[in-house]
Amino acid sequence: QFRMESEREKMRANLLRSVSHDIRTPLTSIIGSTSAILETPDLSLEQQHQLLEDVRDDAQWLVRVVENLLSITRMGEDTRITKQPEAAEEVLGEVARKFRKHYPDVKISVAVPDELLIVPMDAILIEQVMTNLLENAVRHGKNTTHIALSVHQDGENAVFAVQDNGGGIPPKLLPVLFSGTLRHSDTPTGDGKRNMGLGLSVCNAIVRAHGGTMHAQNRDGGAEFIFRLPMIEKEPELQ
Repeated sequence: QFRMESEREKMRANLLRSVSHDIRTPLTSIIGSTSAILETPDLSLEQQHQLLEDVRDDAQWLVRVVENLLSITRMGEDTRITKQPEAAEEVLGEVARKFRKHYPDVKISVAVPDELLIVPMDAILIEQVMTNLLENAVRHGKNTTHIALSVHQDGENAVFAVQDNGGGIPPKLLPVLFSGTLRHSDTPTGDGKRNMGLGLSVCNAIVRAHGGTMHAQNRDGGAEFIFRLPMIEKEPELQ
């Protein structure tokens, strides 16, 4: 019980450190862009359009931050969650459908086994994990044009993988990728508002609450994130 409580407090502290900057920066950008449109009458239509696109992108990022926080609260006061048998193929299909809608210029392929794979999970939380991984591949992958989403069975586990053809993960970041402690300047984009650490720490917390594990590696010039979920019920493991 003490270990579980300590783990929850560590996760909450990491989230609070990350989210304060993640919320403040895009809000400042939104205020600046909208003020420029309202207060600068000689802006061209092209300039107004670009500013509005920036507002939309920042608003979408804020939505994602809120969804990340809600995902944590869905896990309740302890790290146990309510799992239901779900068809992995349907979950991946829904994630891919939403991704194509928001990122039509990035190709996504889905590979599933011939036989139906039923996995105990909170489908909303696992969709959140895969969505975060897909969006990180686009934002931090250095010109990612293709992402492969897959699942297969390995013994008593379902193995989910997200692999991109981007620039990979800097080796120095791999040991701390899921800790939630990455500074904004540490991420490949270094743009000051797209924090890889927040989303990945949330992903890791959700997977571990399912009793699973997650890791990342560089492969074929791009990044690959893999997480395993048990296909039979077992207690979540804390590290």
